[in-house]
Amino acid sequence: MLNLVLFGPPGAGKGTQSEYLIKKYNLVHLSTGDLLRSQIAAGTELGLRAKQLMDQGILVPDEVVIGMIESKLHENQTPATQSDASLTGGFIFDGFPRTVPQAVALDQLLGTHNTKITIMIALVVDSEELTRRLLLRGQTSGRPDDQNEELIRRRVKEYNDKTAPVADYYSQQGKFAAIDGIGEIDTIFKEICHQIDEAVER
Repeated sequence: MLNLVLFGPPGAGKGTQSEYLIKKYNLVHLSTGDLLRSQIAAGTELGLRAKQLMDQGILVPDEVVIGMIESKLHENQTPATQSDASLTGGFIFDGFPRTVPQAVALDQLLGTHNTKITIMIALVVDSEELTRRLLLRGQTSGRPDDQNEELIRRRVKEYNDKTAPVADYYSQQGKFAAIDGIGEIDTIFKEICHQIDEAVER
């Protein structure tokens, strides 16, 4: 099973590459934002707890997010009596883990399902190019946070500050690959696939 963590600052092209990777490797896209919204909409116990916290302006704690991820893992498995319990080629984690404690918790959770993170791919784009891309996107996206240059730079800095320790965590496990996010989409995709295929063979 391939389990991929895809990192990249706003505007790095993560969404586009995710779509390509999901199709090629038959992955389930696991976005924590989408999970929260779906659990809240379904009125599950975890969803109700998350909504209570969010309504109070409190960040949803790691154990709630991990609980939602575990629920998603169960949804995509066949009965354990089968030799290969997986219906999917694996998962692509988007927006999680954002901190080292989250990465540790995710490792522990995947371990209980006899699987693990295969590789973390980080799309690297310099801040000037990111700012240019997001301002350009802001002309059509209608998102106010894509139209304010100061806000864009703050988002990029926050991403870099928060995710650097997570990159180090996976690097220490020999599971980190940085990919140049500037260039042709197909060229970037091929390089990502090359890194993934090498990691799977290891």
